[in-house]
Amino acid sequence: MASVSSFRPSRAGIKDRARKSVRRLQTSALPIIQCALAAGLAWWVATTVIGHHAPFFAPIAAVVSLGLSLGARLRRSFELVAGVTVGIGIGDLIISGIGSGPWQISLVVVLAMSVAVLLNSGPIFSMQAGNSAVLVATLIPPGGSGGPDRMIDALVGGLVGIAVVAIIPTHPVRRARKDAASILGTASEVLQLVADGLVANDPDPIVKALQKARATQGAIDGLRSNLLGGREISRISPLYWNSRPRLERLMATADPIDNAMRNIRVLARRSLTLVRDDEILDPRLVAQVERLSKAVEVLKEMILAEPGEQPDQAEAARVLRSVAKELKPAIVENAGLSSTVVFAQIRSLVVDLLQVAGMKRISSIATLPPTVPHPAYEPDH
Repeated sequence: MASVSSFRPSRAGIKDRARKSVRRLQTSALPIIQCALAAGLAWWVATTVIGHHAPFFAPIAAVVSLGLSLGARLRRSFELVAGVTVGIGIGDLIISGIGSGPWQISLVVVLAMSVAVLLNSGPIFSMQAGNSAVLVATLIPPGGSGGPDRMIDALVGGLVGIAVVAIIPTHPVRRARKDAASILGTASEVLQLVADGLVANDPDPIVKALQKARATQGAIDGLRSNLLGGREISRISPLYWNSRPRLERLMATADPIDNAMRNIRVLARRSLTLVRDDEILDPRLVAQVERLSKAVEVLKEMILAEPGEQPDQAEAARVLRSVAKELKPAIVENAGLSSTVVFAQIRSLVVDLLQVAGMKRISSIATLPPTVPHPAYEPDH
């Protein structure tokens, strides 16, 4: 039987979890501050400016409309106010006629959420409609002024939340840029591990590479969310109106980065099959995997570079083009199936990465040596 001490987390494990917790707090620090300020300001506006006695829903609306996620805050604010309106309207109408009780609460929730779903597919809309209907059925006297007052409080909370984002914004580019750089850094590590496994004919590094590649989907989703949040900030905050061109360039990298990671996963899976089948592999192909790993590292540095710094898009594209020109069909002449698939995935991956570097897809394809006599896109060399 295993001793109790064997189940205790190691000191290093505890420290690692603590570091991750601190990093999460640092990442969420500004959104937390925004929510706190918006809640207090919404309460002040509703009580002092408008004159409501206990506008509990104003700070709630402010916090819900902001949340910790940067993406789609404007949409959340709209859905929140609309959901409150639907929930209060239906709840007040039904409860004033049939009274309050268990089956009445169930009925108004069904009706309010059904109407919300018919009007809009947003989850906040339907959930807020249901919540508001419950509050009307349990806390607010039917036919009183609670309905209109709560609608106003929700509007105040949503507007205050938007104002706080405009006045105290997060940087619209910085967080998404770090996300993109982190994903590319992982991509570089994965490619190097694949190259190591192919050189040593050892599946273990490739298995590790595949695990790393599969774990990036959450980061890719986070990148997309932060890009959407950055776009909203660049629209509503005058402080960052000048960041829009840079943000648009970064947004153009989201799909190619996603596609690149998908191609890397396929490349790693096929490389694992290649090693386990003990298939003969041309050393030149392994060399291209390693070169591509280093090229992706340059791409990562490009993402992190400030405007005017090196490496820029032109330098990153130059490094990737130098890899592309070596991907000739002769590398896999008389090769097995897995080698051919790896070769094809590397070529597809180069096209994705060149798009991250700012090139158009057709131009990226044209950098590759042709594999057929009459390619659809004329090579540029």
